Amino acid sequence: MAQNFEIFTKHEIIHAREQLKSWFISNQRPLPWRESPRPYATWLCEIIMQQTRIEQGTRYWNSFLSKWPNFEALAAANSEEIMKAWQGLGYYSRARNLHKAAQVVAHEWKLEFPKTAKDWQALPGVGPYTAAAIASICFGDSTAAVDGNALRVISRWAGIAEPIDKPAGRKPIEALAQAFLNTKDPGMHNQAVMELGALVCTPKSPSCEACPIHDTCRSRCTIPGQTPPLPVKAGKTKVKQVALTFHVVVSGELVLMRQRPSDGIWGELWEFPSTWEETSQTATLKLQQPPISSTKSLRHLGQMGEAFEHILSHRKLNVYFHIWQAETAFSEENGQWLTWSEAQKLPIPRAIEKNWDELEKSMQSTRLS
Repeated sequence: MAQNFEIFTKHEIIHAREQLKSWFISNQRPLPWRESPRPYATWLCEIIMQQTRIEQGTRYWNSFLSKWPNFEALAAANSEEIMKAWQGLGYYSRARNLHKAAQVVAHEWKLEFPKTAKDWQALPGVGPYTAAAIASICFGDSTAAVDGNALRVISRWAGIAEPIDKPAGRKPIEALAQAFLNTKDPGMHNQAVMELGALVCTPKSPSCEACPIHDTCRSRCTIPGQTPPLPVKAGKTKVKQVALTFHVVVSGELVLMRQRPSDGIWGELWEFPSTWEETSQTATLKLQQPPISSTKSLRHLGQMGEAFEHILSHRKLNVYFHIWQAETAFSEENGQWLTWSEAQKLPIPRAIEKNWDELEKSMQSTRLS
């Protein structure tokens, strides 16, 4: 694989660095965390922005900073309050690790921040890319930050045709990214590569004519609107079709809620008791009993509305809400009977949140006793 990153001369690499820096200074977006980088705000940004659009992530970043302006405040926060504030961002293990990492920094590190990417990786939820971003931006550590944007930019620039999701492709990209790094200002350089991938070297129809390193790029397109064949991925994970049924069990003014386990989808969020079934798009589903201990006194009142589609990373959910009436609010392990206003304050999955008003109105109109 050596030829993939030794094809550039030292002069070409230095020239590309200079061109990239100049482009970034003139074209970077005025993002709030760039104004005066500090470890807490930078770390918070990098965790929130994983798998998240910049517009959405910025709102959450501002909200978290307003509620918890530093590591100490976040470390002292209630975990359920953090999960509620995270609601809608998905990948909830990030929120749990966010809290754990803040506690490590506040109580074990005692706010003595390490200067290297290697040391930042000791925090829960901080991988090689996030650690390199924090350490380079805040402390000038000379470690290349290789995220999805950097993988695309470098693989196209060098013409690396091996799959980027396999070691054969990723290793030469990481080696070239490190050789390309401007060690005089590694934080700016890492941000510039990421910005180039976000604004110019986009997944589809990149603006090759506007790219500052197009003169040495092995994959540049000469026809506007074309998309280079690189980068290559070995294969995508097959998306599974899943029928998800939420069983809304009510007794008078109360609704039964339960907390999901910490591992798996929607870890530690609260939901209505649910059943999951892998299925096909055309399958006819049989109504199942709610997965609770006492079903004898339940009466099925019907389905609320039509099923709707909700997309997760590797699952396409067809979501159903079925309403059940219980004669009494029985005791249920891992469950709580709450009023609708109490339940709404809990951290809940987006699939429930966006239907909450309709569910609550449906309950009011039914006038259950």
